[in-house]
Amino acid sequence: MAKITSDELGQEPIGKLLIKQAVPASIGILVMSLNVLVDSIFVGNWIGSIAIAAINVVLPVSFFIAALGMAIGIGGSSIISRALGANNREKALKTFGNQITLTLVVTITMVALGLYFVDSLIPAFGGKGSIFEPAKIYYTIILYGVPFLALCMMGNSVIRAEGKPRFAMIAMIIPSVGNLLMDYIFIYVFDWGMHGAAWATTVGYLLCFLYVFYFFLSDNSELKIDISHFGLDRPILREIGSLGFVTLARQAVTSITYLLMNNILFNLGGEAMVAVYAIIGRMLMFALFPVFGVTQGFLPIAGYNYGAVKYDRVKESIYTAIKYAALVATIVFVVLMVFPSEIASLFLSNRPELSAEEIATNNFVLQHTPMAMRLVFAATPIIAIQLIGAAYFQAIGKAIPALLLTLTRQGFFFIPLILILPNFMGEIGVWLSFCIADVLSTVVTGFFLKKEIDTNLQSGSGTSQD
Repeated sequence: MAKITSDELGQEPIGKLLIKQAVPASIGILVMSLNVLVDSIFVGNWIGSIAIAAINVVLPVSFFIAALGMAIGIGGSSIISRALGANNREKALKTFGNQITLTLVVTITMVALGLYFVDSLIPAFGGKGSIFEPAKIYYTIILYGVPFLALCMMGNSVIRAEGKPRFAMIAMIIPSVGNLLMDYIFIYVFDWGMHGAAWATTVGYLLCFLYVFYFFLSDNSELKIDISHFGLDRPILREIGSLGFVTLARQAVTSITYLLMNNILFNLGGEAMVAVYAIIGRMLMFALFPVFGVTQGFLPIAGYNYGAVKYDRVKESIYTAIKYAALVATIVFVVLMVFPSEIASLFLSNRPELSAEEIATNNFVLQHTPMAMRLVFAATPIIAIQLIGAAYFQAIGKAIPALLLTLTRQGFFFIPLILILPNFMGEIGVWLSFCIADVLSTVVTGFFLKKEIDTNLQSGSGTSQD
C-alpha cells in the first residue's frame, strides 16, 4: 500500500477527501460511542440502574481531566496542520514535543488533585444517597487511567493532523473493544461489580496508549521528534493554550452542565431521574457519531488548506462538511423520534431477582425517557451549522471566535435555560432547554460563519498562518 502523506490534504477533491477523513473518524467515534452505550447496558443489566447513575456522576470529572489532553491535542494539531500546509516541518515537530510534555505535567497534577478531593467532588456532581458509594469506587479507579486517556486523545488529534485518519480510527477502536471484553470478564465472569466496570475502562485506556505510542515510533508517522523538541517553547505554548482553551472550555462547560443537571434532576425525581439523564447522555454521545465524524474529518482539511492559502478549497470544505453532516443528522433525528421507548428499554435489567426499588426505578425510567429524548433531540437536523462553524475557526487558528461560538450552546444559552425553565415547567423545562439552545446557537454561528466567508475567504484575501 502506498504511503499516505499530509500533502493529499491540499490536492485531492474536497468531497472525496472529506469522505476519506470523515468515514474513519465516524467509525472510530461510533465504536467509542458503542462502547459507552454497551458498557452502560452491561452495567445496567449486570449491576443495576443505580450503577448507571453512578457512572454518569463520575463522567464529568474524569472527562474534564482527559479533555485537558484533548485540548492540548486539538490546539497543537491546528498548528501542526497549518505548519505542514506551509511546509514548516520544524514548527510541527516542536509543537508535537511540547504537546507531550504539557499533557503529562497537566494531567498528572489534575489526577492528584482529583484523588485528594474525592469525597467532596462526587456529592457536588450529584453523587448523593445510594449513588455515592458505587460512584466513589468507579471514580477512584478510573482516575489512575486518565493520564493514559489524555495522551491518547492528544495523540489521536496529531495523527489526524498528519492526514492519517485510518490510524486515528484504530486508536479509537482499541480501547472500546478492550473495555467491552474486560467488562465481560471482570463484571460477568469474575463478578467484581463496580470495581470490574472501572478496571475494564482503565485497561482500555492503557491499550489505546500503547497503540498510539507504537504509531509515532513506526514509519507511519511523519513526526520524528528528538529530545530537543520536548523543551517547552513559550510562543508555541501560548498558541496551543489559546486554541486548546476552546476545547477545554467546552468540556468545562459540559462538566458544569452535568453538575447542574444531576442536581436539578435529583431534586425533581431522585436517583431515577438521574438515571433518565444518564441514558439521554449516552445517546447524545452515541447517536450523533456521524456528525462528529464529519466535524473531525473537516478539521485537518480546513487547517491545511488555510495554511497553504487555498481559500477556495477552504470554502468548499465548509459547505461540503455542513451538507454531509446535516444529512446524517436528519437520519439520526428520524430514528430517535420513532424508537425512543425501544432505545430506553435496552439499558434496563429484567432479571427476576430485581428488588421492588429497582423495579420502580426501571418503570420510572421507561415512562419518562421517551418524552425527554424527543425534546432533547428535536433540533438535531440543524446542528451541523453550529458544529462545523465553531470547528472552522479553531482549525484556522482564530481562538477567540472559536471560543465564543463553542460556548454559545451550553454556556450562553443552555445553562441559563436550565436554571430558569424548570422553575416554571418542571421536568419538561429541563429537556426543552436542549432544543432551544440548539436553535439559538445555530443562528448565531451561522451569522458569523457567513460573515467570515464573505470577508476573509475570498480569493486573495485572508492571512495565512505558518
